[in-house]
Amino acid sequence: MARVPKILGVIGPKGGVGKTTISANLAIALTRAGANVVAMDLDLGSANLHVVFGLRNVRHTLDDFLVNKVASLDAVVMDTAVPGLKLIAGGNVPGIASLPYQRKVKLLRHLRKLDCDYLLLDLAAGVTNNVVDFALIAQKSLLVTTPDVPSLMSLYSFLKTSVYRRLQLLFRSSGDARLLALLENAGDAEAHPELKTMADFFTQAALIDPELAERGAKVLARFDPLILVNRVKTASDMKAGRAISNLMDQFLGLHRGEILSIREDAAVGAAAARMQPALLSAPDCGFALDMRKLAGALGAASE
Repeated sequence: MARVPKILGVIGPKGGVGKTTISANLAIALTRAGANVVAMDLDLGSANLHVVFGLRNVRHTLDDFLVNKVASLDAVVMDTAVPGLKLIAGGNVPGIASLPYQRKVKLLRHLRKLDCDYLLLDLAAGVTNNVVDFALIAQKSLLVTTPDVPSLMSLYSFLKTSVYRRLQLLFRSSGDARLLALLENAGDAEAHPELKTMADFFTQAALIDPELAERGAKVLARFDPLILVNRVKTASDMKAGRAISNLMDQFLGLHRGEILSIREDAAVGAAAARMQPALLSAPDCGFALDMRKLAGALGAASE
């Protein structure tokens, strides 16, 4: 019987925060810990995960599956130079970044059939429907930011969108237009200051439908993203994630999010210039140590 993979979504709401570098190196770290991993480039339209692995030309990409050139997702899985690590390269077909619903459903169905311990999804930057929806299927979301304020605020925006999307799907599937309308009002805190926080929202929702409001609260209680503060240089940088953690707790009702720091390391840039992940070219550098620590934490959490 084939394994059902644990799905990890690596998300960088703001571009340029090192999301793909972390995806590639984390995939290697997980294989070095004994897991079988498939790393998949879901940055539809701007794929470059294969480049990090030094692969300039690939025979098949995810696009071939999405446009029905191949029948199975297995047909686009390729080997890498790392034992235990396989790759699904993304493509750059115009318009593919806005994936139609039926293709999205088909892809999700095939993802769960891949035979591996971990399926690592390298998602696109931004807060598009594709990114949020694919993040929803991940058992663990790894949100990558840098310590600067714009990156942190983009991260918070993604978290807020994810919270609202989870509740929206629940209320829509339950057919409760009243809670959907209340949720829409909560999205405009300026016009509805009485709904400024998730606690405020659930207080009002319980007056409308207490059972469904409780189910919504349980949905959020299961959402425990891991925040990765990348390119940390100073002690002040290491504290950057706490501001987001406080906002998550106060306004979004997210109390379980964990924060890990990943240090700035010149070895990462040097490895990128050689089109090689740092874990292969500089396995003892600080960044590599942080990646192994991250892989260990994910492995322990899945046991």
